[in-house]
Amino acid sequence: MENVFDAKDAQNYIDRINNLVEDTHGLWGKMTVDQMLAHCSVSYEMVYEPEKHKKPGSIAKFILKTFVKSKVVGEKAYPRDSPTAPQFLITGRKNFEDEKKRLIGFIQKTQQLGPEAFDGKESFSFGKLKSTEWNNMFAKHLNHHLSQFGV
Repeated sequence: MENVFDAKDAQNYIDRINNLVEDTHGLWGKMTVDQMLAHCSVSYEMVYEPEKHKKPGSIAKFILKTFVKSKVVGEKAYPRDSPTAPQFLITGRKNFEDEKKRLIGFIQKTQQLGPEAFDGKESFSFGKLKSTEWNNMFAKHLNHHLSQFGV
């Protein structure tokens, strides 16, 4: 598993994103490349722009922590065509260049803050996570979707 807090690994994600073009098509799934970039930014929005998203209630959070957390923060890759949580659904087209810049900015900010900033940090859905769990969540999600679009 790559380490989003490592400068070389973060740059690798950025290089992969920079290999995308506006008409890159996915190898599976329904998203367009601009929607995928916006979709990948949602994980970071929940950290850096939490006001954009509604936090799950206590029952929903219990269900997420009990049944979903290990799949999201563990090291096992997501299978193709995995279900998407409602807050991650992107409808309508987005500006490709804007979404690309946004996602790259989130990756850079996360790398620069480092694992110390994330160790014990509260997640919207899963409670407090270790920095390794944050890393797995970010890295696995990026890898899944960048692979989906062939980069």
